[in-house]
Amino acid sequence: MRRFAWILLFGILFASAPSLAAADTEDSSGNDTITWSVRPANDEAADGRSWVEQTLEPGESATERMEVQNFGDQDVTFTISAADGYFRDNGRFAMLETGEQSVDAGTWIDVQDEVTVAAGDSEIVEFTTTVPDNATPGDHAAGIAASVLSQGVDESGAAVGVESRIGFRVMTRVTGEMDPAAVIESVTMNYEMSWNPLSPGDAEVSFDVENAGNTRLMVTGSVDAGGATVSFPGADQIDQELLPGDRRAITVRVENVWPLFFVPAEVEITPAVVGDGEGTPVDAVRVDAGTWAIPIPQLIVLAGLVLIVGSIAWGRIRAKRRLAALLAAARDEGRREVAEGGGA
Repeated sequence: MRRFAWILLFGILFASAPSLAAADTEDSSGNDTITWSVRPANDEAADGRSWVEQTLEPGESATERMEVQNFGDQDVTFTISAADGYFRDNGRFAMLETGEQSVDAGTWIDVQDEVTVAAGDSEIVEFTTTVPDNATPGDHAAGIAASVLSQGVDESGAAVGVESRIGFRVMTRVTGEMDPAAVIESVTMNYEMSWNPLSPGDAEVSFDVENAGNTRLMVTGSVDAGGATVSFPGADQIDQELLPGDRRAITVRVENVWPLFFVPAEVEITPAVVGDGEGTPVDAVRVDAGTWAIPIPQLIVLAGLVLIVGSIAWGRIRAKRRLAALLAAARDEGRREVAEGGGA
C-alpha cells in the first residue's frame, strides 16, 4: 500500500508591493497550474494596501475585505483561514501553520471557510475582527490567507498532499496605555586576529534584543568596538520588527579593530514604535561589553625588533670593548718598550 502524507507549504507575503502576493501550484490532479493572489480590498477590488492595520477598543468589531484573484483557466475553490501571526528569526512575517492552535488575534477573526473563484476572475471576501472585552492593550498580530491543496511525491516516492497558501497580515492595536520598551541581553564578544601585524582584526558582537513592551517596535542601532562603528540592520539586511514579547538574536561584525590588549565595545539600540502616528518616544538602550585582544603578531614583531636592536647594541658594546682592550694593550706595550729603552 502506498503511504500518503500531508505536507504544508506555507508562504505569506507582506512586501510593500501588494501585486507580489501571488502563488503558483498544481491542482490535486496534477494537471493544471493554479495561480492566485490575496490582497486587502475595498468593496470592489484590491485597494493598494500591503496589509491591514486597525485600532480597536476592547469589545469593538471591525469589518475588512480581501480580494482573492484567480489568474488560472479553471474555477478554483480556495480555503480561507486566519491564525496568529509572528515574525521569523529572519525578520519575515508568517502565520501559524494549519493544525497549530491560535491563542491571540488569530481567534478574533471571523471569515467564511471557503470561496470559489471563476477562471480569470476575483472575489471579495469579508472578514470581521472582534476584540475580546479582556484583551490587553497593545499590538496583536494575525494573518489571513487563501489556500489550495495539491498532490505531489516525496523523495521516497510516496504520495503527499501539499497545502499552498498566500495571504497578508492583520495587525490590531487594542487601545489603552501604550508602554513601548526594549532591553538588550546576553551580550558576547569575540575577536578574530589578523596575523598580518600591519592589519587590524575583526570583532564580532552578538546579543539578544527583547521587546519588553506592548507595542510593535522597529529596532535599529549600532555597535562600536575599539573606535570602529557599524550600524544595523545593514543595507543588505531586512528590518528588525519585533512584536510584544519577541526576542531576536543579532550578530554584528565590526572590521578594522586594532588589538590593544582589551577592546571595549558599546551596543546601542534605538527602538521606534511601528504604526504610531503619535510618535510615542522610546528611550535608546546602551550596554557596554569588551574582550581581551592580545596583539600577538605585533608583539612578535616587537620582540624581533628588540632582539635586532639588542643584537646591534651588544655588537657595538663588544666592538668598543675590543677596541678598548687593543688600546690598553698598545699602551702597555709602549710603556714596556720605553722602560726597556731607558734601562739600556
